[in-house]
Amino acid sequence: MSRSPSSGAPVHYFERVASTMDLLHALAESGAVAGTAVLAGEQLEGRGSRGRSWHSPPGGLWLSVLLCPATLGGIEVVSLRVGLVVAAALEAFTSEPVQLKWPNDLILDRRKLGGILCEARWQGGILAWVAVGIGVNVQNPIPRELEETAISLAQVRPGLTAEELATPVLIAVRGLDLSADRLSPAELSQFNGRDWLRGQQLREPVRGWAAGLNDDGSLLVDTQEEGLVSLRSSSIELASPSGGR
Repeated sequence: MSRSPSSGAPVHYFERVASTMDLLHALAESGAVAGTAVLAGEQLEGRGSRGRSWHSPPGGLWLSVLLCPATLGGIEVVSLRVGLVVAAALEAFTSEPVQLKWPNDLILDRRKLGGILCEARWQGGILAWVAVGIGVNVQNPIPRELEETAISLAQVRPGLTAEELATPVLIAVRGLDLSADRLSPAELSQFNGRDWLRGQQLREPVRGWAAGLNDDGSLLVDTQEEGLVSLRSSSIELASPSGGR
């Protein structure tokens, strides 16, 4: 089932929800059109990648958008494409560059600004839809234990609100072209310009240096033992905080 995003697709706003992703999946099951969005002031049970919980207090941008890629192959690069357009949208509100850490983190001033989560659903062997979750720290307070690794936009742009960001971010995601199975040379070049991980030394899941992306969205790692290897979605651990080559 392939559906193009509709500019007139509804945006469902809730002051407080358990999870915008769960609500969006329920709407998709009921026949919601591509581009439908769920926006929340607060999430009580937000989630990140690999089942991690996502702290989602008031003041942040907590948004989920329904996408319906035409091909199954393209699902592997959806989160990277979303990251590229969201980073560009956020960068319009800050003089600091917004970088991307493979596979799904938004980075500002070497700290995590937000993240992207993609969850696909199938009907038989056919891709039915992809729910894209976007979480961005805006005015929400950063927990003390995360101050060295996380940042909010309000720290570099005081007064900025999640409400101001919601529309440009939603327009950017709704405007994505998801027809190609692989990243184009232009997309790879855009990612390379924002690639926070490139050149950094990894400890896990393999030892080596991050060396950019394949067009299938996998991470290239330059290892001493095996040469250049590619990784699919995986938890990355740096060899050191700086990690540079």
